[in-house]
Amino acid sequence: MTSLEVSEETEDAGPGGYAAARLLLLHEKERSGPPRRTALARLTDDWLAGLFSAAAPPRGVALVAVGGYGRAELSPRSDLDLLLLHDGSADKAAVAALADRIWYPVWDLGLALDHSVRTPAEARATASEDLKVHLGLLDARPLAGDHGLVAALRTTILADWRNQAPKRLPELDALCRERAERMGELQFLLEPDLKEARGGLRDAQVLRAVAASWLADAPREGLDAARRRLLDARDALHLTTGRATDRLALQEQDAVAAELGLLDADTLLREVYEAARTISYATDVTWREVNRVLKARSARPRLRALLTGRTGVAKPPVERTPLAEGVVEMDGEVVLARTARPERDPVLPLRAAAAAAQSALPISLHAVRRLAATAKPLPVPWPAEAREELVTLLGAGEATVPVWEALEAEGLITQLLPDWERVRCRPQRNPVHTWTVDRHLVETAVRASSLTRRVRRPDLLLVAALLHDIGKGWPGDHSVAGETIARDLATRIGFDRADTGIIATAVRHHLLLVETATRRDLDDPATVRSVATAVGTLGTLELLHALTEADALATGPAAWSSWRASLVADLVKRVAGVLAGETPPDPEAAAPSAEQERLAIEALRTGEPVLALHTSRTAEVTAEETAEEPLDPEEPEPIGVELVIALPDQPGVLPAVAGVLALHRLTVRAADLRAIELPTGLGAGSVLVLDWRVAAEYGSLPQAHRLRADLVRALDGSLDIPARLAEREAAYPRRRGLTAPPPRVTVAAADSRLATVIEVRAQDAPGLLHRIGRALEGAAVRVRSAHVSTLGANAVDTLYVTRPDGTLLPDEEAIDLARTLESALR
Repeated sequence: MTSLEVSEETEDAGPGGYAAARLLLLHEKERSGPPRRTALARLTDDWLAGLFSAAAPPRGVALVAVGGYGRAELSPRSDLDLLLLHDGSADKAAVAALADRIWYPVWDLGLALDHSVRTPAEARATASEDLKVHLGLLDARPLAGDHGLVAALRTTILADWRNQAPKRLPELDALCRERAERMGELQFLLEPDLKEARGGLRDAQVLRAVAASWLADAPREGLDAARRRLLDARDALHLTTGRATDRLALQEQDAVAAELGLLDADTLLREVYEAARTISYATDVTWREVNRVLKARSARPRLRALLTGRTGVAKPPVERTPLAEGVVEMDGEVVLARTARPERDPVLPLRAAAAAAQSALPISLHAVRRLAATAKPLPVPWPAEAREELVTLLGAGEATVPVWEALEAEGLITQLLPDWERVRCRPQRNPVHTWTVDRHLVETAVRASSLTRRVRRPDLLLVAALLHDIGKGWPGDHSVAGETIARDLATRIGFDRADTGIIATAVRHHLLLVETATRRDLDDPATVRSVATAVGTLGTLELLHALTEADALATGPAAWSSWRASLVADLVKRVAGVLAGETPPDPEAAAPSAEQERLAIEALRTGEPVLALHTSRTAEVTAEETAEEPLDPEEPEPIGVELVIALPDQPGVLPAVAGVLALHRLTVRAADLRAIELPTGLGAGSVLVLDWRVAAEYGSLPQAHRLRADLVRALDGSLDIPARLAEREAAYPRRRGLTAPPPRVTVAAADSRLATVIEVRAQDAPGLLHRIGRALEGAAVRVRSAHVSTLGANAVDTLYVTRPDGTLLPDEEAIDLARTLESALR
């Protein structure tokens, strides 16, 4: 059925007929995208025009569609933006009655309505006061009534817009910036708002308004297609949810992708990100041009004042400042020199980009497009100058980002680095990540640029930072795939075999330091030796240390902290010792510290737990003292609190302590457990010493004596920890969201001669380590140490366990233990 047939069928059918025709149209699978939006707008036009005519309107009145409806861009759940325009000659009561005859049928159908009743003078006055109203009226379209009245209003509104552009456009720019700050950048959000986020439909509308001012125009290549893509995604979102929403929530993305005929949610996000990137880039270029024009206009009156009454004086020549061979600065932008010949100078794109980044200037749209269209491809391998210019570009810090984005928008990056195409706009589903894969790589290089003084080869650090996640565009382990790709690209860029090997090693092991430091026992010589073997040299270790920090800082705030930094630094120090020929100390031969021995003697004497708290800012806090002192916000972030507990060896210690810490909202970062045999004469029996690294989830640290009291109760059975944790979880239920994947427990491949290594990956939750401890107690194994790593909602707990006699678990027993743990955590 065509839209004309639908319209004829429902012409006299009233609201019910319109609703049926609308429903039929929205479920036509063969018609979607722009044709459906146009048909829906036409159907709605006919219905509203019928309502208008049936109400016997007086002369000098018109019904007008404005905003998105004015542009005939109706999504399934779009608002209807309507203006009842009248010339003031009709009786006010008659106009009000006419409005009611139109508004109420719309409301009766449950359609959202944004409505107003105004004369042209009132509409013009409101537009002068309210920028959003002015923008909506730029798209005014007559539906019924006096079309001449509407045409006159459109002419006036457009003339006002152009006359007031020097005032209104800076106001509009400020509104866009505020909205971007509040809503974020669409191209990097896991759950973007398709309309309000930066690079969304609202920005596309703003670009139309700027073009209507005649002050500047957006680069149009790809802009209409990007806008259509976002509109199509919003249509599918409305249809799949049945709601008027612009937020592409995670739980809706698979259904929206299916509605659009796409492979999966990642494909959907990638298309949305590409569209947003096109609009964002066009927005940057357009506002830069607007500001340039406004600045030039404001300078003209001052220039005339300097002239001695003469008119018609020629404008002074624009100054062109040389920046590099073939590259100059002109009017606040980097442009090509008049003598530049991109077709003869293949290094010119990188030279221009490096000069722009080093000068913290934007590279002009015309220059980038000329380079993309005419620049000769670089030979493979690249000449030394090209490699040096790339390193200079990457080392410019924050100024690298807009220059890189300009090159990427015109396809120059994929010309230089073909493998970049696979990571371009690729989403990262882990909420810890702030950026898409490609932007994360650039951000890592930006972070690495501030660490170049720490390494002997800054060039290798910057290139490794740019390539460390390049394997995420391929199936399998991205570090393994990335090693091969990085080796190929480093060779292409012109590094020699030795340097290429270092870059490839850094990419292969870019997660090695942080994962080992946070998930493995650093006192185990096998841990340190395995890292030393993988790294190979002190130079590579130095580079990996800086890359680890840059990668984490570029990932997001949850990926790096003083605690992680201290653990990585400790591991690097130990590995450096091994690479220098030192032998790691044997932890079995290490004597307990004086404090551990003192606490153990006290625990043996009293037969009860003894504990002490230490922070990097305060002295020791015993169980008789408090730790509830406020922290000085001017001091550096603490790396956590050390909690040392000594008590007579007995069953149930690990779950009891972990449960008490969870009840007091303390996050466990690491735990080391060791049995101490006291010297003869101090008493008989073994004392268990637990050394924990904890941090307050929020608020102040609990009082030490309260921890001790609850620990005593947990050990004697009078404190039911599982019940208390369940009560707290019931009192503060988690918000509904995606179902977490099931926990996974594996026997880690490790050459430790001290213990069997079990790795638990699960959804982070209060009391997780307590549940793990209970399961281990039930399996009759002993925990030597525990290392807890949390990123976002995901926890990775690594446990070093032995049999009760201290020997390693045989393979079968280790596998059975992993299965037991997995079952207990489900």
